Order: sequence, then structure tokens, then C-alpha cells
Amino acid sequence: MSNQIICTEEQSMLLDTALDFCEKHSSIHVVRSRIGEEESLSRDLWSSMVELGWAGINIPETYGGLGLGVGDLVPVVEAMGRNLMVSPLVWSAISADTLLLAGSDEQRANWLPKIAGGAIATMALTEPGGSWLLTDVDCRGSIEGDGIVLSGTKCLVQDAKIADVVLVSLQFEGKPRLALIPQAAIPSQALKREEIIDETRRCYQLTLDGIVLPKEQLLPETCFEAIEQAAMLLISAEMAGGHASTLNLIVEYLKTRKQFDHYIGSYQALKHPTVDILIGLEATRSHLYHAVTIYESAQSHEREIALRMLKATASEGFSFAGDRAIQFHGGFGFTYECDAQLYLRRALWCQYQFGDEDYHRLLLQSLLLDQAG
Repeated sequence: MSNQIICTEEQSMLLDTALDFCEKHSSIHVVRSRIGEEESLSRDLWSSMVELGWAGINIPETYGGLGLGVGDLVPVVEAMGRNLMVSPLVWSAISADTLLLAGSDEQRANWLPKIAGGAIATMALTEPGGSWLLTDVDCRGSIEGDGIVLSGTKCLVQDAKIADVVLVSLQFEGKPRLALIPQAAIPSQALKREEIIDETRRCYQLTLDGIVLPKEQLLPETCFEAIEQAAMLLISAEMAGGHASTLNLIVEYLKTRKQFDHYIGSYQALKHPTVDILIGLEATRSHLYHAVTIYESAQSHEREIALRMLKATASEGFSFAGDRAIQFHGGFGFTYECDAQLYLRRALWCQYQFGDEDYHRLLLQSLLLDQAG
């Protein structure tokens, strides 16, 4: 991976450090060995990531963080994607950003120092209906006495079992809102492990029925647009990393596998799609670091266009690379022992998080036409 597209000195340093760290601690053998474990990442490894300051990258210095932005997480997440590393980092960072934008002074003072220090936060936004609109919420909160009684079901809540706090979206007094649920308020029977295509992750169904929260746990503001945009940026960074490693896997195989006394990489039928994969990767990284450059400074409309173009490009490119990797490996590619399987599973998981390429291109039609007008 070239550093030429990196925007700032800080991002370049973060990328070099992250690549070193992830290559050392997340080899493909380690990734496979942890698939059967209860947690996707060992606590010792998470502690090491916290010591590097990654958990506080986008948290202000007044709360114990580094005082950078969400965009400065991109090199770290890209390096993690290259090595199929899964950690609570992305959702902890998005949770921290949500508290900064929509939380009260008390909520920020309570949780941001903890998150910067390694407390795990995650978000419960998806429901069984599968809508990609974050404000399309069926789960509810109703006032009863001095508390708020929750009802409904969330799904695909990453790392919910080890999270110290879960930020949940719900309907409250006729409007979509956000609330904090500390781990102590979640009964063990409310969490059910889900089977998903990317087995390196740990996702849970969260049943909210009967959970009671103090009114102080409701966030005073909402920022669903910012949550979606941060998620698109970081998930696309992960896809860019996975796409790069999938290309490396393909090229290595094409250079070593022989058929009819010729390396299969010499056949044009395999050369051309491999070049397409490379071009797709360069397009994704170009969109990615353009989005990083304008993330904090651009107007909302311009930022949304950049991020939806990024997510569409990354989703299509990585899934194509994963599919070709399976096909190029022949019969072996369809077996679980082939590492291409893990990259394709990661690609398909990320492709449908917060909208696939068709969804974002549909939204881009009106955004671009409005801009042209």
C-alpha cells in the first residue's frame, strides 16, 4: 500500500504504525484461530491498541484523547482491514463522536474519558426490518414514573456482550432519539449471538423489552446523519484495506500456480480482471482520502456526495475482488481452507452495511442533479 495518497503527516505516521502492529498481531493464522473464540480480539491486544492512543484518536484532549478527528482513524482502520483484524475500535469511535455531537455535558464527561481509556462502546441501530434509514426506528421508549421503559429488538449489534455501554436508537415521544444503555442494565438473556457471513465478527440480537433507563440516559440531541457518514467513511476504509490484501493474494497465486506447464498469471483471461481489481482499488483509495480531506471542512451536501461515491466504489470493488479471488483459485477456492473465503465474506458483510452500491447510486442521482441545477 502506497502512502502517496495520505493527506497529512499524522495520517502517514498512523498508517505506518498501524501496518506494523496489525501485521505483527493479526496474521491470517491468528485470524482463523480466533474464529471459534468467544471474543474476536484478546483483551491484551485491545489494551495494546489503547496504549497506542487509538481509542482516543477522535476524542478531545480535555477528555483524555488525542484531539484529532474521525478522518484520522482512516489509516488505522485501513491497516486493520488489510489484516482482517476485528476490534471494538470503529464502533467505540463512532459512539464517542455521537456523544460529542449529541450528548449532554454530563454524558460526555462521564463516558468520553472512559472510552479514551479503553472502555468499549457500541451502537444498536439496525432492526429486523433491515432498513438502511437510521431514523426508520420501531424500537420504543415510554415514560413510566421516573424512568424510560424500552421495547423492541435490535440486531447486528457488534461486540454487545463485551461493551461497557450501548448507544441505542428508539422512538421516544414520536421522534427518533438516542439513549445510553450501560452494560449493567442489559440482562444476560437479552443478548443472543447471531450467525453472520463474516465469522471474524461477534454480533448480537439485543432484546430491549423491559429494560428501564433513567431519563438522564437519553441524549438531548440527535445526529443520525453524522453517524451514517462516519460509518460509511470507516467501513470503506476497512474495505480498502481488505481489497488491497485480496489483490495481493490473487497476484501471489497467479505467480505460483501452474497449469499446462505455464503459470496461470500468463493467461489474458486472468490478467485483465486482475488489472480491473487494481484499478478498482486505486479508485477506492482515491475516493477514500478525498473524503478524509473534506470530511471536517466541507458543507454537508458536498461531504454526503463524497461519502456515497466512496461507499459505492468500495462496496463494488471489494466484492468483485473477493469473487474473482475465489474463482481464480479454482475448486480449492470454494473450500473453507482457502483464505480467499475470508476476504469474500468480509467484502459481502461490509458491502451491505449502511447501503450497497445500488442504494448509494440511487441517492447520488438526486444529489448530483440538485448540485448541477
